[in-house]
Amino acid sequence: MQGYEVGNRLRYRLTLASGMLECLCFAGVVFGFASLVFVLKEDGYFSHLCDDVPGTNGTLASTDCSSQDEQFSLVFTIASFLNNSLNLVSGYLYDRFGTMVMRLLGICLYTTGTLLVAFSSAAFSELLFPALSCIAVGGILLLLTNMQVGNLFAGHRSTIITLYNGAFDSSAAVFLIIKILYEQGISLRSSFLVLSFCSIIHLLRTFLLMPRTHIPYPLPEYYTYGLNCGQGNTYNVEQFEKMRDGAMTVSNGRDDMPPAAEDEPEAQDSGKVVSFRSCVLSWFLLWHVLWLSIMQLRHYLFIGTLNPMLNRLANNDPNLVSQYTNAFAITQLFGVLCAPWNGLIMDRHKGKPLAPGETEQEADLRSSSLSLFLTSLQCLLFSVCASVPFLPLQYLTFVLQVLNRSFLYGGNAAFISIAFPACHFGKLYGLVMSVSAVVSLLQYPCFALVKGPLGGDPFVVDIVLTVLTLLVFIHPVYVFIHCRRVARKRDDNNQTEVTKGSKMAESKI
Repeated sequence: MQGYEVGNRLRYRLTLASGMLECLCFAGVVFGFASLVFVLKEDGYFSHLCDDVPGTNGTLASTDCSSQDEQFSLVFTIASFLNNSLNLVSGYLYDRFGTMVMRLLGICLYTTGTLLVAFSSAAFSELLFPALSCIAVGGILLLLTNMQVGNLFAGHRSTIITLYNGAFDSSAAVFLIIKILYEQGISLRSSFLVLSFCSIIHLLRTFLLMPRTHIPYPLPEYYTYGLNCGQGNTYNVEQFEKMRDGAMTVSNGRDDMPPAAEDEPEAQDSGKVVSFRSCVLSWFLLWHVLWLSIMQLRHYLFIGTLNPMLNRLANNDPNLVSQYTNAFAITQLFGVLCAPWNGLIMDRHKGKPLAPGETEQEADLRSSSLSLFLTSLQCLLFSVCASVPFLPLQYLTFVLQVLNRSFLYGGNAAFISIAFPACHFGKLYGLVMSVSAVVSLLQYPCFALVKGPLGGDPFVVDIVLTVLTLLVFIHPVYVFIHCRRVARKRDDNNQTEVTKGSKMAESKI
């Protein structure tokens, strides 16, 4: 049995490492769109939308490509919208059908998207719309099925979830590599064909190193998955998690209820898992959706308008634009290094003794409030720097952007896994991402407003978004106040029990 346990540990580590590579090299490549736009412009995509503007007073004629930029912005807007909006459906399907079905669907979409880009051309520029959308949706499905790997390592669960989300962000640098290869003579088609063939690796991992359904939490003894797992613990995962959540509710009462559902009387008094409806109607989810939606809108607008912004600040100098585009893409590589900091903040209480009467979930939630606050502060600083029209300052903006983005998505997934029952994770994660995707659609009218009435100057829009960013601080403050209230109530209950015990002892005397 000891050799079997060693084999399981090796399988867990291989799953962790291969999942890391999958997220780092494939899952979030669509967010490196700014680097890809540079290559697409060189290949003449949507170039028919550029107009020659005659010079005035003896000046040379110029080319106006604002319509081309608007079209590229629309491609990214649709891809980023579908990346999140379909999460509600994919979350439900993930909870219903499990890991294997969702991974096969994601691999199919991802391969279709890369092949469409590979066989597109300037004459068929419209293929970019379905291509980038398929890559975006396929990539988020790979991430969704990988985040459960954190359940294999209970003491570092939040760290692994944030690490995978950081790798997802860093994969945006893949398009930078494609841009550099393009400048060295490697065609866009060749690069995307290689990405397509890599789907074979995803398929092998799906069958060898991933479960058919879900990885439960907490992990049962001798749990295994993949091929040749017949001698391991093979039970119904969904039934196990529902029994576990119900047992927590019965044994520990109100304190072990997900904080988001404490106002639901039926949930408090029954031994059942908190309903999905209770979670959706909770204040925790409302403030969390607001927190994610505002920051995501800020990031999407920044990424989608980066190329025209750099052109404006660099006076259309292609070499300078290329230099800053490369700098932005390189900083994306460091997302995988920044994200674990957030996980370490959320896991900093692990291994320490709990306060009398405190549950593990309460301790996790208390640790998450600091993470939520730091993420909000980072976004405010990033938005301020992005609003200043000074080109050298954008280096600092790039650093703050990748730091905040790595904290944002890792913290989002970790908070949902902490605050709500595991059996609702896929649906709640999908719901949160879908609602935030609807909000992110505002990026396109914002871009049209900048290109139209504001004459290409985004300063007013940037200031409005910076002021809007202040609203995200509501979420960490609410979580902090809730934890203080629960701790105070627990202390009062303990004090009451001590007083009762003293009175009973006195009466016996």
